[in-house]
Amino acid sequence: MKITYPSIDKLLEKVDSRYSLSVLASKRAHELEAGDPAALDHFKSSKALGQALEEIAAGKVVIDPDRKTKVD
Repeated sequence: MKITYPSIDKLLEKVDSRYSLSVLASKRAHELEAGDPAALDHFKSSKALGQALEEIAAGKVVIDPDRKTKVD
């Protein structure tokens, strides 16, 4: 699978490593699938993982050392 939007460069500006990005996106996608509220009003992607990546690129989901995921 190739990520075209948001770009990997934009995502890596928000998260310090590809590993951290994959873990954060996976956890957030699971939260979205479980029914947690979305951090954005509109998404380009219809899938939870794409939506999670869009939220990360927008700066709405960040790694919080005290918690696993923090959503603004």
